Amino acid sequence: MAAFSEMGVMPEIAQAVEEMDWLLPTDIQAESIPLILGGGDVLMAAETGSGKTGAFSIPVIQIVYETLKDQQEGKKGRATVKTGGATLLCIPQFFSDFGYASTAIGPDGLCCQSREFKEWHGCRSTKGVTKGKYYYEVTCHDQGLCRVGWSTSQAALDLGTDKYGFGFGGTGKKSHNKQFDSYGEEFTMHDTIGCYLDLDNGHVSYAKNGNDFGLAFEIPQHLKNQPFFASCVLKNAELKFNFGGEDFKNPPKNGFVALDKAPDGHAIKSAQTGSAKVSQMKASSNAPKALIIEPSKELAEQTLNNVSQFKKYVENPKVRDLLIIGGVAAKEQLAILEQGVDIVVGTPGRLDDLISTGKLNLSQVRFLVLDECDGLLSAGYTDFINRVHNQIPQVTSDGKRLQVIVCSATLHSFDVKKLSERIMHFPTWVDLKGEDSVPETVHHVVVPVNPKQDRLWERLSKNHIRTDEVHAKDNARPGANTTEMWSEAIKMLKGEYTVRAINEHKMDQAIIFCRTKIDCDNMEQYFIQQGGGPDRKGHQFSCVCLHGDRKPNERKTNLERFRRKEVRLLICTDVAARGIDIHGVPYVINVTLPDEKQNYVHRIGRVGRAERMGLAISLVATEKEKVWYHVCPNRGRGCYNTRLKEDGGCTIWYNEKELLSEIEEHLKCTITQCESDIKVPVDDFDGKVTYGQRRALGGGNYKGHVDVLAPTVQELSSLEREAQTSFLHLGYLPNQLFRAF
Repeated sequence: MAAFSEMGVMPEIAQAVEEMDWLLPTDIQAESIPLILGGGDVLMAAETGSGKTGAFSIPVIQIVYETLKDQQEGKKGRATVKTGGATLLCIPQFFSDFGYASTAIGPDGLCCQSREFKEWHGCRSTKGVTKGKYYYEVTCHDQGLCRVGWSTSQAALDLGTDKYGFGFGGTGKKSHNKQFDSYGEEFTMHDTIGCYLDLDNGHVSYAKNGNDFGLAFEIPQHLKNQPFFASCVLKNAELKFNFGGEDFKNPPKNGFVALDKAPDGHAIKSAQTGSAKVSQMKASSNAPKALIIEPSKELAEQTLNNVSQFKKYVENPKVRDLLIIGGVAAKEQLAILEQGVDIVVGTPGRLDDLISTGKLNLSQVRFLVLDECDGLLSAGYTDFINRVHNQIPQVTSDGKRLQVIVCSATLHSFDVKKLSERIMHFPTWVDLKGEDSVPETVHHVVVPVNPKQDRLWERLSKNHIRTDEVHAKDNARPGANTTEMWSEAIKMLKGEYTVRAINEHKMDQAIIFCRTKIDCDNMEQYFIQQGGGPDRKGHQFSCVCLHGDRKPNERKTNLERFRRKEVRLLICTDVAARGIDIHGVPYVINVTLPDEKQNYVHRIGRVGRAERMGLAISLVATEKEKVWYHVCPNRGRGCYNTRLKEDGGCTIWYNEKELLSEIEEHLKCTITQCESDIKVPVDDFDGKVTYGQRRALGGGNYKGHVDVLAPTVQELSSLEREAQTSFLHLGYLPNQLFRAF
């Protein structure tokens, strides 16, 4: 608990972390948590299983809680904080007409800021006036661009570009209805602009540091009966307003009073009428503070579970969380959204539905977390991420900048770097991984599957794994000597080698990766033929299946059964390769190498976690294998088009020898090869190990080191005992000397 507290983690979260046996932060947590708590954008690159989820969720929970606590105590940072006078208004219901999410209002309601470089964003006062002569001051706090002035409630975002607003900009131009004319002089940082409104005579004028520039505009007749509000528009700038709540730096001309001093009969609150706007404001108050996007349902559920564990002792106020994933009824999710949530964890499909229909409001999001970002991008969600980012305010209503956190085991890709440049603000790289590598706790080997040398497939008759039927229309019978025959033989041998690997290593728990959903189903049926299956608890081939066509509840149940070790084998596609945290799994079998070389690291990263040794076995065909590659609208459902992709079909030729070369080049290593008996050469891995158990210090030779050191340790122990005895005897002497002296 002390270790996490030293990083600034609040005691309630630290207590929950301690109960999870996280006595010390992992490297990625130690580096990232302080950075996120400090307000920075962070790119995390670390090994799978290194604690990335905790590295981002712990600080996110804490800052969300602190934000809620401030709001509970009245530190809202909203225009409504101050009473009795004018303050600035910038709330989500004015997206379309005035104000924008990227404009932030300071806690006192008098400071306006935008850090958007490309677009103008603005706000206006909460108090408007209909009669009399009024004045307010604006001081520039930096060198960004701005225009200040007056407008009606109908004015557009860009002050001075329509017939309802009158602006004066830092370039020394006055503007109304898209007409920009020279007026007064330029102003910049530290300058104070006085804004005059004479509704009795229909005049607007300005001053700089007390120097009056004279008449700027005459208000048209059609606007004279409308209320006017103090307004501004800015680009990468910050302005401080004084509506009369404190002494003016430059007192106004005779006859003008501070906007705050407007008589009740001449003043009006900013209009917030209409049922649509009221409901929008309600949605805004219930909008989440953090959005965590995951590539799969399983990973989203796992992340939400971690969030729930970390926040269990966080009270008054509680931090409310919600899981938003597809495949389940949306009614319950919508009901919780209406009540209000603080942290949303979800997958792109359902999130996109709720965001596009306005049911999930992003106006209050403080954190955007993209977990397994390279997986999100490779799955085609780049446009979705950009749309989400564009809808989230870059600066929150209390003046805090949006924090973006990107993490994955494989960040080093062009697409991720390009995305980070676009959506992140000077991110800090926490790179504890470098280019993809395999942890020392993972032993990985390849087993060549050579149908020309191993003719076992010819003797199997019908007692082999059911294949994927890509060769249903080909001549793949034994003796045909066709490319299709060798391909079909590979499929049969891979089923045999999988069973052989499980038996050879007496695998008590293993994850088995297949390339397609039909391959998973076929492997499950083959294990059932071996006497196993989902209901054979404790059997060598007891198994469950996990892929996209299984119903959400079944997938969740199957994953939990494997976690609890009710079954030994989990058969899955790459949907489970990213981020699924199952501690201590000793074995992985890749029945087929993954399409993407980065996914190899994700797959074998399922083993060797939490300092436990793991073995990953990959079956690599020496001949080309024909496989499904669906480009049809139904993505394979009901598809029997076995023609090649270039011929208008849904299959391709898979060359695993080339894939293996790419993986080895990517990892800058040569992966050890085993014979078809799948006996792993233990000497290549520093002596005998037990997979699934913690690695002994010094590998298999540890006991030998102890034997060598034993005599020396005994000698040291003897010397220590003699020293202690001598000390006790000498303890009498100083007293005798003291008395004699």
